[in-house]
Amino acid sequence: MSNNLNDFLVIMAGGVGSRFWPYSRAKYPKQFHDILGNGKTMLQQTAARFEGLVPNENIFVVTNKMYFDLVKENLPFLNDEQILLEPVAKNTAPCIAYASYKIAQKNPLANIVVSPADHFIQKEEEFKKTIVQSLLYTAGNDSILTIGIVPTRPDTGYGYIQYDKMNVTEVKKVKRFAEKPNTETALQFLASGDFLWNGGLFIFNATTIKRSFEKYLPQMALLFDSKAYYSQNEATFIADIYPKCESISIDYGIMEKADNVNVILGYFGWSDVGTWKSVHDLAEKNAENNVIDGNIFTYDTHDSIIKTPKDKLVVVNGLNGFIVTEFDGVLMICKKDNEQKVKEFVSDAKKKFGDKFI
Repeated sequence: MSNNLNDFLVIMAGGVGSRFWPYSRAKYPKQFHDILGNGKTMLQQTAARFEGLVPNENIFVVTNKMYFDLVKENLPFLNDEQILLEPVAKNTAPCIAYASYKIAQKNPLANIVVSPADHFIQKEEEFKKTIVQSLLYTAGNDSILTIGIVPTRPDTGYGYIQYDKMNVTEVKKVKRFAEKPNTETALQFLASGDFLWNGGLFIFNATTIKRSFEKYLPQMALLFDSKAYYSQNEATFIADIYPKCESISIDYGIMEKADNVNVILGYFGWSDVGTWKSVHDLAEKNAENNVIDGNIFTYDTHDSIIKTPKDKLVVVNGLNGFIVTEFDGVLMICKKDNEQKVKEFVSDAKKKFGDKFI
């Protein structure tokens, strides 16, 4: 395995994950929870995934300023300089710009992997091999590389990447990015054999990404091009420029415009763990196909996920295909197939109670 001093990891950990309400809250979002019940938070799992690939001192976490203490608690080996605090949420392009310009000041030869903090990887060793292959490629090429997940079903919840099937090398040219499709289009994507899920994993060297910002997001490049990093002025500098940044994703801002975007196919059992239903799909289940996390007795209950505080005894009888979850004063009971209504629940709770339960 690689452990090159020029290799860096940027973990994006600023999101709220509202589809995991009531567990994921503005003050305590899903990346700081042990969502799958395996003893590690999602942020801890993400960092552990790169053990042996990237030195601990080269790991940076970009997050909202209110989550500083949660990051330190989750990853105590990080020093304060490795936790990049966003004063406001501005989507992924400013997040990646902040980390990339800061890392480039430290090491102009840096080779950078960007990963979300809340994804699940089933085949860790296969994932590591793919990351090593990607880093070797971007170290010597002016390319923005993404890892496309080979789809296993016509999923409408993911964006897609179309690649050049005629290219027989492992690194393939990206033809286009496609937004989340409807069911009919997703079926067409799957049947074509040249579409991949967009997993939000990016690899590039510092020179390439800075050049890309200068070309496609020049105003943002001007804002972040500074010597303020690693100084006592960094926090003030970031607080000043962040509100001036366009709120735009790296996909819209750079990936869809650039002509040097390539993809490596990923076969490592990936999920973005975006919903309660996905947790049910991924977590360990008992004989009744239930995911149980807590002190819970179930009777005549099947195909459900029940996640409640350990200091309560919960008895569930006669449910089939339900989500039952309680956290910090909120109990939610919802049909698993109706989980898209969670955003409606959050909206109604906010209207009635303000931010008390959000």
